[in-house]
Amino acid sequence: MKIHKFYANKYFDENQNFVQNKVIITDDQGKILSIDAVNEHDIASVQFLEGVIVPGFINTHCHLELSHMKGKVDTGTGLLPFLHNVVSFRDIDQDIIDQAIKDADVEMYKNGIVAIGDISNKTDTAETKSNSKLDYYTFVEMFDFLQPSLTANTIAQYKPVMDGQSDRGNNKKSYVPHAPYTVSPELFGFINTNNAKGQTISIHNQETSAEDELFLSGSGGFVDFYKRFGMNLDHFKPTGQSSIHYAIKHLNPDFKTIFVHNTLTTTEDIAAAARWNSKIYWASCPNANLYIENRLPNYQIFLDSDAKVTLGTDSLTSNWQLSIWEEIKTIKKYQSYVTIEQLLTWATINGAEALNYENRLGSIAIGKTPGLVLLSGDLNELESINISRLI
Repeated sequence: MKIHKFYANKYFDENQNFVQNKVIITDDQGKILSIDAVNEHDIASVQFLEGVIVPGFINTHCHLELSHMKGKVDTGTGLLPFLHNVVSFRDIDQDIIDQAIKDADVEMYKNGIVAIGDISNKTDTAETKSNSKLDYYTFVEMFDFLQPSLTANTIAQYKPVMDGQSDRGNNKKSYVPHAPYTVSPELFGFINTNNAKGQTISIHNQETSAEDELFLSGSGGFVDFYKRFGMNLDHFKPTGQSSIHYAIKHLNPDFKTIFVHNTLTTTEDIAAAARWNSKIYWASCPNANLYIENRLPNYQIFLDSDAKVTLGTDSLTSNWQLSIWEEIKTIKKYQSYVTIEQLLTWATINGAEALNYENRLGSIAIGKTPGLVLLSGDLNELESINISRLI
């Protein structure tokens, strides 16, 4: 067995602190065997590096199957036109789709990502996931557009997707709802009874003001959006509360739950979710938020609420690349009060916990196989940083 010994100016430890003068020893598979003082080792046996060693990144929200749509949808349109464009995009050769999926998987590996929470509506990504160096938690995403008449057909459509998705190695999968505005109480019921206790689910949440408007008053852009597709919401009764209240009313609190985007989420929404379920994670995809709606969440309210934030990339339909480090840079650029320690915590251990990978991934600790990424450059100037994967 070959042993690797890595030494850098600092490393980001399991307590989310930067530590100096330590050597990280791994085997060929990247398992952390020990973390020792540098003076305990012959310097000739140590690989000396300039920079900071951090655990591999966790991407808690991606749509790998949409990778072929890079550059196909305009930026800044707002969510409803964006959704219309995605739904209307047709007639792409399957070979192009398959190659784009493979390329995106390789891109994430090169960018230091080790695990992904991936939304799937089809089985297009299954082969890539089964052969990937990365771990995938596949979220088989279901929606019946708030139409109970479509629920049975929706279930019949997505059971084969669940059966066909990858559970090779450390891969996992579960049924999940798309968003409050697309899932009926009946479909929530199916999801609740067809996942095991302790599994993770995800749900898109409060990405646009029209979503809350629908639940508060039954009006707004989603009413017209559904009419354009030949559906009506005459049967829908607004709750008088923000959309997240509808979600938590119908979801099972026994699941770990990742709320995704949360652009308009308030302190009160976070508190309501926390009262409902202590196993809540808030996935932010800042570059996608800017791409689609040109706005970001207010991260201060998540910090003030001691909420567990994670990071995602969304898809190449709504992003320029699949890089958690680029997401970190964007948050730091626009809301610079978020510390680098907090951002790295969001990008590593919080994401690993959210996807139930914390026993192996997310922190540099003895016995784990987290992947090691080198950040070369000055952490006070993130644009100067180059990232490279060590193992």
